[in-house]
Amino acid sequence: MDIDQIRTFLSVAANGSFLEAANRLYVTQSTVSTRIQRLEAYLGVTLFVRNRSGASLTLPGRRFLRHAKSLLLTLEQARHDIGLPSRFRGSISIGARIALCETLLPEWIGAIRQAMPDISIRSDIGFEEDLMRSLVAGALDIGLMYTPQHSPGLQIEHLFDETLVLLTSDPKQPWPNDDYIYVDWAPGFYAQHSNSYPNLERPAQVVNIGWMAVQLILAQGRGSSFLPVRLAEPLLQASKLFPVADSPQFKLPAYMVSQRDNDAPVLQQVLEQIRALAVLERQKVYALPSQSKVADAT
Repeated sequence: MDIDQIRTFLSVAANGSFLEAANRLYVTQSTVSTRIQRLEAYLGVTLFVRNRSGASLTLPGRRFLRHAKSLLLTLEQARHDIGLPSRFRGSISIGARIALCETLLPEWIGAIRQAMPDISIRSDIGFEEDLMRSLVAGALDIGLMYTPQHSPGLQIEHLFDETLVLLTSDPKQPWPNDDYIYVDWAPGFYAQHSNSYPNLERPAQVVNIGWMAVQLILAQGRGSSFLPVRLAEPLLQASKLFPVADSPQFKLPAYMVSQRDNDAPVLQQVLEQIRALAVLERQKVYALPSQSKVADAT
């Protein structure tokens, strides 16, 4: 039994499919099958029932699931801790969606390091699919994201809600126009957006991260997009962006995902730190420019 077999077992269990596990692990389906067969031979039991709809855990498979998670977490923790300088009592890995990495994650990690200077922190940026795959595989301890996927052994906690506001570089321009940039924030945003603008044609520009929308607006010198007030506040204060009058505001929930059964003291302490920081974030008020300031800009 090796770590690849354990990762493969957890991926099949999480996705209910040998093919989907192969796609997420970037290996062939035959490789997944071989790994599971060798693991089953080592354990002397059948772990999955294969059928047309995918693969489901057998009773021995369900029993092994908890042990597999513990084994992988132990191996990953060992990998993190080996060679760790003696001044650190442990390490933690945190991954986040890029919009949450802008200002928020650096501030939070700074606060965590100030409160816990004796731990080592690894920070990663990724999309939800990558973050969830790393969490399932045990390569990531904590994930911060907008659209988590429910998976056995992972706990999902709501942290706060982003406020998405329609902002433009030129409040004199009527809206909508061809300079609108649609950001694919999440399925929930798509639903709210479609309900508010049922007749809006597909925009000329579509991006999958808010950072790109901001860069396009700044590079082109014009444009509009729905952006979190938290991220756009410096541009609003600098009068580089302005709210579009009478436009709706949408909520985008942010979540924290972590291992449900991992009771390691360092992880639990960091989770408590993040929960406390999320409370402070919920209490913040990000003000939009007054209408008089917008009028002055026109």
